[in-house]
Formats: sequence, structure tokens, C-alpha cells
Amino acid sequence: MLTLPLPDPGHQAAVLPAGTVLLRRARHDDHIHHLAEGRVALGLLGPEGLAHTLGRLEGPCWLDPGSAVLGLAPLMDIVAETPVRVRAVPLADFSANLGALPAQTLLLVRDLARAHRQQAELAVTRLGKDAEARCAEWLLRHLEGTPEAPQQPAITLRERKRAIAEQLGIAPETFSRVLRQLRERDLISGRGRQLRLLDLNGLRSLAGT
Repeated sequence: MLTLPLPDPGHQAAVLPAGTVLLRRARHDDHIHHLAEGRVALGLLGPEGLAHTLGRLEGPCWLDPGSAVLGLAPLMDIVAETPVRVRAVPLADFSANLGALPAQTLLLVRDLARAHRQQAELAVTRLGKDAEARCAEWLLRHLEGTPEAPQQPAITLRERKRAIAEQLGIAPETFSRVLRQLRERDLISGRGRQLRLLDLNGLRSLAGT
């Protein structure tokens, strides 16, 4: 399994409380952080914390190593969800350790970093859509038939609404509200886990596809 070099003991660890912003998007830093213990959330900060959550990490792991490998600013904010123990490692030291890797291994690391960066850019771009557009896009992506009427476009919510809302980067209450609005506009019908998609063209227009 390919792993990036760990910080040496000379980089002293700091214990920080939950809610600490460990990384801010679009801001270059001369350090990279290694999470030794604890859990963090990745997303986009709003006035009262993360407005959109795109993922979580638990230590031990590097925080946004791809940006450090590529020499780019982070795409997402990272906030501690629990008390965390982190080490701030100078980028110069991190880059020196990378440079000591075999050439082919270093090439692979950079290729993986670029691929991950592209995925992260897509996720952040999607957050630019409003909640209705993101929900409509999600519904269209998961459409299927129903056992009673195979030709009737429908979806089955196989995850809890909270989990789906997290994928979309919105609050669970927002997801429920958007579903209600789509019903009121006769774009979908049904409640519970089974939803019928009544107007595919209307949903596609809403999703911008």
C-alpha cells in the first residue's frame, strides 16, 4: 500500500478543541498538517461553521496532501469535529521527503494527487448549484422503475435522508423541504422511501442538464 512519509518526532503535536479551523480553502500555507488523532470534516465554511460538508477523515492521516504535492491552495475548509492532535510540518520538509521517493513512485503520487484534485473540484463546483438543482440532479441519477409499473420512473431511497442530504451538502431539513416543493410543483409524487418522478423534463431543466 502506497503511503506518504510520516512526520518525524521533531514536529511537536498540538491538541486542539472541536470547532478549530485547521485549513482554509484558497489560502496557501507554508505547512502541511498531519492528523494524529481525532476526526475532522471537509467542506465549505459559512458564517456559523461548515455550511456544506463533503466528507470526514479520522487520524492518523495527512490533511489535504494532494494540494501540498501539487503546490496548490486547498479547495476545501477543514474543521475539527472532535478534539484533535495535529502536527504542523513545514512544506519544505514534506517536499524533501517526497523528493527522496523513487522517481516512478513520485510520479504515481502526483498522478493520484491530480486525480483526487479533479474529483474535489467537481464536488465543490456542484455546490455552486442551489439545493433544488442538486436534489433534482440526484433524483435523476438514481431513477429506476417500480415493480408495479416498470415503465414508471421512480426511485427508492435506500439511505436515510440525513445521509443523502450530507452527500448533497445540504441540511436534512433542506432536503425534506425541497422534496415537498417538488411535490407541490407536480415534479414528483409519493412519500416515505418510494418516490415517483412525474416530470423528467422539468427535473432536467431544474438540474441544468
